[in-house]
Amino acid sequence: MDAQTMKRQFLEYTEIERGRAVKTVENYEHYLKVFFDQMKIENVSDITEDKIREFRLWLNRQPGTGNATMKRRTQNYYLIALRAFLKYLRKRGVEGLNPERIELAKLPERQIDIVTASELDRLLKAPEEAAKKEEDAEKRIRYLRDKAILELLFSTGLRVAELCALNSDIDLARDDLSVRGKGEKVRVVFLSSAAKEAVTAYIKARKDMEEALFIDGRIDSPRRMAPRDVQRRVKKYATLAGITSKVTPHTMRHAFATDLLSNGADLRSVQALLGHASINTTQIYTHVTDSHLREVHKKFHSRQ
Repeated sequence: MDAQTMKRQFLEYTEIERGRAVKTVENYEHYLKVFFDQMKIENVSDITEDKIREFRLWLNRQPGTGNATMKRRTQNYYLIALRAFLKYLRKRGVEGLNPERIELAKLPERQIDIVTASELDRLLKAPEEAAKKEEDAEKRIRYLRDKAILELLFSTGLRVAELCALNSDIDLARDDLSVRGKGEKVRVVFLSSAAKEAVTAYIKARKDMEEALFIDGRIDSPRRMAPRDVQRRVKKYATLAGITSKVTPHTMRHAFATDLLSNGADLRSVQALLGHASINTTQIYTHVTDSHLREVHKKFHSRQ
């Protein structure tokens, strides 16, 4: 069976049947192309355990950032794409290597960027502080926009792409809204009173008729903000707030999750609110329950 033909059909299946994002499909295409080219794969029967072992050695010796070799997490992306391809072949009844024979490289425990409660408070106030020094009315609207962005990120735990996809017809009479996340899955997120106030103030101040909730603020030709635009704004306010650690829109998502867990929310609920397909992904936040476990130990352990 021609490998290139099956690869094309797999990519079409991934995009149409599985509903994966175009970027995901593009990444799969890249990872598979590298494997096919490097291992000279022409037919699916050419994909053997020996070829995969040889490919893994090759990946492990590829340059990464600086003087380091390619990160194991990056190497795993190639293996995940290959495993998904082999699962597709099995689904189609095509003879091939068992995808379960491909084991991913073990990774160190993931580190997440966290801001303290005081840092978060300063970050959320930063647009207001900056607006006080601004006399230009048009620029003040941008500060209202940025305040709304920060409050919405912390209130909902939205991914930055989900935030950028929101439209200005958002119903602020409600405390919740539906968002379409990864894999086209729809979930409900909830608005705090602070987020509702910030978004309301921003919408009332706008004079444009653009569909997007968050626009870049250019008077002549405004456009929907892209994730990179939001990342720049968050980074700017982190600097103004005197936060020296790395702060991104995803840091706000982390802050949302850790805030819920540290206040007693259960892991399954946080998983649903974040839109994680697997609870294993949500478990990276369990470190925040350490203080709770300490209290449990203190209260119930017999030898104190």
